[in-house]
Amino acid sequence: MFQPAVPVKKVLDKIHDRSYVLPAIQREFVWSTDQIRMLFDSLLRGYPIGSFLFWDVGPTLASQFRFYDFLVNYHEKNHPYASATQVPPGKSIVAILDGQQRLTSLNIGLYGSHAERQPRKWASNPDAYPKKRLYLDLTGEAPEADGDLGLEYSFRFLTDAEARPKEAEPDRWFVVGDVLKLANSGPAIHKVIQQRDLLSNDRAFDTLYELYRAVLERPSINAYLEEAQEPDKVLDIFVRVNSAGTQLSYSDLLLSMATNQWTVLDAREEVRSLVTELNGEKFAYTKDLVLKAGLVLIDVPDVGFKVSNFTEANMATMEKRWPELRSALLVARSVLASFGYSAQTLSAASVLIPVAYYVHQRGLGTGYVTSSAAAADRRRVESWVNRSLMKRGVWGSGLDTLLNRLRDVLRTKGTLSFPLEALETAMAALGKPLRFEEAEIAELLDLRYGRPRTFATLAVLYPGLDMTKAFHVDHVFPRSRFTATKLSKAGIPAKKLDEYLARVDGLPNLQLLDGLPNVQKQDAMPAEWMAGPHFTSAAARQHYAAQNDLDGLGLDLADFLEFYDQRRERMAVRLGELLVPPIEGLGTAIEDLP
Repeated sequence: MFQPAVPVKKVLDKIHDRSYVLPAIQREFVWSTDQIRMLFDSLLRGYPIGSFLFWDVGPTLASQFRFYDFLVNYHEKNHPYASATQVPPGKSIVAILDGQQRLTSLNIGLYGSHAERQPRKWASNPDAYPKKRLYLDLTGEAPEADGDLGLEYSFRFLTDAEARPKEAEPDRWFVVGDVLKLANSGPAIHKVIQQRDLLSNDRAFDTLYELYRAVLERPSINAYLEEAQEPDKVLDIFVRVNSAGTQLSYSDLLLSMATNQWTVLDAREEVRSLVTELNGEKFAYTKDLVLKAGLVLIDVPDVGFKVSNFTEANMATMEKRWPELRSALLVARSVLASFGYSAQTLSAASVLIPVAYYVHQRGLGTGYVTSSAAAADRRRVESWVNRSLMKRGVWGSGLDTLLNRLRDVLRTKGTLSFPLEALETAMAALGKPLRFEEAEIAELLDLRYGRPRTFATLAVLYPGLDMTKAFHVDHVFPRSRFTATKLSKAGIPAKKLDEYLARVDGLPNLQLLDGLPNVQKQDAMPAEWMAGPHFTSAAARQHYAAQNDLDGLGLDLADFLEFYDQRRERMAVRLGELLVPPIEGLGTAIEDLP
C-alpha cells in the first residue's frame, strides 16, 4: 500500500537505526558524483525524485534472507560495497526494492563521504583517493561548467582543504550534512550566514533555507510498501521494477540467490574477493564469468544463467567446493598470464573457463605454471588458447553449448594431458573449427595495432618467447616517426606518404618485445636498434632478426614499403604452415615448435 510522503531525514533515520536495509538481490552502488549532485539539486528545487518501493519483511522471512546496510563512506578501492548486517531474531525490517541508488546517494551526501581514484594517479597510491564530502555553495548559482547537468545550485564533492576559503574570499562552501545540526530554519540559519560574513549576499540565506526545507521539512519520499510474504512474488516485482534505468544484470540476481542459499560463506563477498584477486592489476574479469565458471566446474548439466540452475542442491555443491573452484580459476588465470595475456589482449574472457576446468580436473596447482616437466602440456594449452582467440566467432554465440562440449571432452579425455586434438574435433563438429582457410589467413594479416586478436596472432607467429615477462606489441618502424611532416623531412616522396601512414599500424610492422627492451627502443629505427648495444653478441642479434622475420629485410625508412610487403609474405607462409594442417597433425607440429 502507498505510504504517506515523508522528508528525507525521516527515511535516513530509519536507515541508521537499521530498520531499513538492502536485500541481497540489490546491485552494488553505481551512481557517479554527478548523479548525486543532480539528485540534491532536484531536492532543493522541489522537483519529484521518483517513487520508492519498500518490502515489509516479517520476522520469519527476515531470519531466512541476507541483508546489507547502506553505504555511508564510499571508497572506490577500500570500501566500494555495502556490508552485511544481522537482523536480530524476531524483528521485522523493511527492505528497499527500488530506490537504493537514490537513498545511498542521500546517505553519502548527508552523513558520509566519497573517495574515488583521481586521474593520472596509480591505484596503489593512497593519495589517489582523497576523501571528499558534499558541499553547497551558499553564494551563487551553479557554474557554467555544470551547464550540461542542468544544475541550478552549485553542489561539489570537495576535500576539507579545497572547501576552506582563501584569504579575502567569502566562506561560501557549506557541508551539506551540517544542515542536520541546525535547530530551526530561522535563527539558526541566520547565525550560520552571519558567522560566515555572508549577510550581504542576497542568495546565501535563501539557499541554506531551501536545503533545510528539502532535507528536514518537505515530504519528498513517496513509497509503496509491499507486504506480501511470498518471496517468489517479491522477486518478480523486483525484476519488473528494475527493468529500466541502471538495469540489474541477471547474474546479479542469480548471485543474490546463491548468497541466500549458501549457509557458511557469503557468496557475494566470496565472488567479489575472487574477482579482485583474479584481476589484480592485469585483468578485467567479472562476477558473471566467475558464476558461469562455477556452474561449469561443478558439472551442472546446463550452464546457462537460469534460475533453475541455482537450486539449493547446486548452490550447496558450489559452496562446499568453493575453495577448489577458487584455486582452479586462480591457477588458470596465472596460466593465461604466463602466455602474455592481459585485459588489453585477452579478447574473450570465457577462454579462462575451460582452462580452469582442465586445471581442476587434474588437480593442478601453481607449480604447473612454471614446471619444466609440464612445458609440453602448457604449449598445447597455449596453442589452443591462441588459435581460439584468433578465430572469429568461437567465443560469441552458442557459448553455453561450446562450454558444455569442451567440458565433456576435458572430463573424459583430459585426465593425463591436455586433449588438444579431441577438443578441436569437438569444436569442428559445432561449426567452430580451429583450422583456417586462406581467406581467414589473409584477414589475419590485415589486423592492426590495438585490435583484440593482434596479440594472439603475433604469439602464434613468433613462439618461443618467455611470455612470463611483460611483452608488449611493438612497432618495428616506430609510430612516432610516421607523421606527414617527419616523413617529408626524412625524404619520403609526397606520393608515398599515404601508404606509409596507412601501413604503420599494420600487422607486418608489429612484433612482440619484452617490456624493458621496448622502453629502451622507444622511437629508434629498426636499423639503428639492430646495430645498437642491446644485443650481447652477433649471434643474439641474428637470432632476434630470424625469430621476428627481420633477417635480410631493409630496415631504413626508405625501405619501409618493401619491408612491409616482404614481411607480410613471410607471415603468410608461417600462418599457412601453422594453421592449415589437418587436425590430426597438430599435436606433433605444436610440440615441435621452437
